[in-house]
Amino acid sequence: MAGTANGPLAGVRVVELAGIGPGPFAAMLLADLGADVVRVDRPGGAGLSINPAYDLTNRNKRSVLIDLKSAEGPAQVLALVERADILVEGYRPGVAERLGVGPDACLARNPQLVYGRMTGWGQDGPLAQRAGHDIAYIALTGTLGMFGKPDEPPTVPANLVGDYAGGSLYLVVGVLAALQHARTEGGAGQVVDAAIVDGAAHLATMIHGMLAAGGWQDRRASNLLDGGCPFYGNYETSDGQYMAVGALEPQFYAEFTELLGIKDEAPERKDFARWDELRDLITARFKTRSRDEWTAVFEGSDACVAPVLSLREAPSHPHLAARATFVDHGGITQPAPAPRFSATPGAVRRPPAQPGADTADVARDWGVPSLERDDVS
Repeated sequence: MAGTANGPLAGVRVVELAGIGPGPFAAMLLADLGADVVRVDRPGGAGLSINPAYDLTNRNKRSVLIDLKSAEGPAQVLALVERADILVEGYRPGVAERLGVGPDACLARNPQLVYGRMTGWGQDGPLAQRAGHDIAYIALTGTLGMFGKPDEPPTVPANLVGDYAGGSLYLVVGVLAALQHARTEGGAGQVVDAAIVDGAAHLATMIHGMLAAGGWQDRRASNLLDGGCPFYGNYETSDGQYMAVGALEPQFYAEFTELLGIKDEAPERKDFARWDELRDLITARFKTRSRDEWTAVFEGSDACVAPVLSLREAPSHPHLAARATFVDHGGITQPAPAPRFSATPGAVRRPPAQPGADTADVARDWGVPSLERDDVS
């Protein structure tokens, strides 16, 4: 079957009201999959002061400048909404309504619109109006408390677990599910309330089941998957680098201990009383060679051991290079669109959108000439 480079969402139109963090990342995912994403930037800009040319979360998008606080701004956005399938916004609850582009106004203009709302706390609840960031959202859900050593503060997992896993990914799943519903016979648009607290809590569903069954202890580094297990963790090598070990199953553990050279000394994997002894044994052994030397030892094995690479090292790893997991576009090395589709592959088609650079093209392609006028009836 001949594929196309348009992606599975080719033909889907998305309006993104500019923000920072999980909203733009969610819109980037839709754009990577082929959707025509128009980002509505405001004069003066918004964001974390990164040069727009390097803001990869705006790749594959187009940008128009609209001042929503101006007399004509809301009408210009509503003109886009009338032609859109999805809208993504990340304001605090009530802000979009006050600007004249809330769900009621948008759905009145386009009853089949999927209105995606991205927040940390959600649209309601005691904290809905409070400011916050990823670290606070995952703190309240119990997720942050799982990371790190028991005698140290919790380890901050960048903003990957909250903003992007608990936020962006859930928003994308939500708006695509709602779009499917809207396109069924008799279907209609609706509002998708994607709160990072909800998504981050949902990510730990399996852990809550294990906790209820008595198979998970409610403290850090005391469990199979949180660093408490000596054959599921990271170990320093002689050159100050690290190897990641995930030899959970019996056959993998056996191969791991043999290749590491501790088979005769290592206790049984379920001999919990000797886990501290096993950890010390593994620690000492890994420090006898460099990361590259250990990588060579475990190459081609099922011991489930891998070198811990840096962000700059990762694109050159032979496996990732063979799969083109990273691509170079416009001189910037970046992760390729994911997941992959056999017939409608996604692609990096455009560099990060420059604020307002695509106004004329969007006005033409979407049939909204008012974008280029200051007077809107």
